Amino acid sequence: MNRFFFMVVILSFSIVTAYADEYRPAYLEFKQTNDNDFDMLWKVPAKGQDKRLSLFVTLPPDVTLTSATRSVYTDGAFIERSTISRQGGLAGAEIRIKGLEKVSTDVLVRIQRLDGTSETARLNATSTSFIVEGAPRFWNVVNTYLVFGIEHILNGFDHLLFVACLIFIAGTWRRILITITGFTLAHSITLTLAGLELVRLPVPPVEATIALSIVFLAREVALDRRDTLTWRYPIVVSASFGLLHGFGFASALGDIGLPQSEIPAALLAFNAGVEIGQVMFVTSMLLIFWLLTQSLNSLKIDSVNWLKKIEKSMAYAVGGITIYWTAERVSGFWI
Repeated sequence: MNRFFFMVVILSFSIVTAYADEYRPAYLEFKQTNDNDFDMLWKVPAKGQDKRLSLFVTLPPDVTLTSATRSVYTDGAFIERSTISRQGGLAGAEIRIKGLEKVSTDVLVRIQRLDGTSETARLNATSTSFIVEGAPRFWNVVNTYLVFGIEHILNGFDHLLFVACLIFIAGTWRRILITITGFTLAHSITLTLAGLELVRLPVPPVEATIALSIVFLAREVALDRRDTLTWRYPIVVSASFGLLHGFGFASALGDIGLPQSEIPAALLAFNAGVEIGQVMFVTSMLLIFWLLTQSLNSLKIDSVNWLKKIEKSMAYAVGGITIYWTAERVSGFWI
């Protein structure tokens, strides 16, 4: 029995550590400067200066590069800047990302026009190109940021582990609903404030503190002391740390920015996407535990005792993982 739970801890550590990095899309922007010319910015994720993702922008033959490309590495990405020209603008032009079909990273593309309107598209491994339209579409922006929000939370393992610990602590359906609602409202507030640039916090300390918040919850689950504030009033903890996690969501949104002509729609859609993804995760987790409980009961096994052992094993695994994340993110302050 002990060997089984030891293997659960080791397997969990191996799997989650392999996917420890937060989901970061590539970002391509064309900012129009006159009828024919655009400033192009291409932001490509990288694992260090020698590990740039092999993604390359392919433009139509009638697009001319009018300046040398300038490249700089910063904050885990290569940022390449250049200027291009096309007679009459980019309407009708096909933009393709070479190599996108071989990676799991998405690409967010934005066309910023002279009149202040913009067009946004999301490309991925199954859709590697798109044709620029002549006029912006409101629902195109909503769809792009909604999907990005869903994918961000489902690939943001630190946020998911935090929510999982909240579920373990809350326990009952009613307490889970109240606790997750508190977390949702709190991170929605700071996400909105940061998205509108009304409040700013440096990203590295925020990411390190988010990891530390999961260490705290994992410890609470492992110790199982029901008389602590966390166990008695989990909504207080979920809402308090939720304010911090909102800044983490905002940092991902900051990687791609917001279309100036549709800021409220994009921000609301991204926030809604995060909530949809969160509901999907919570529902899946509760369903798995319900099925496991039913299976154990049908075998006349003490499901309460077994689930407690599973929770404690997962708490140790999560604690080990997030201690590593905390150390890694703190060390990044000086690297």
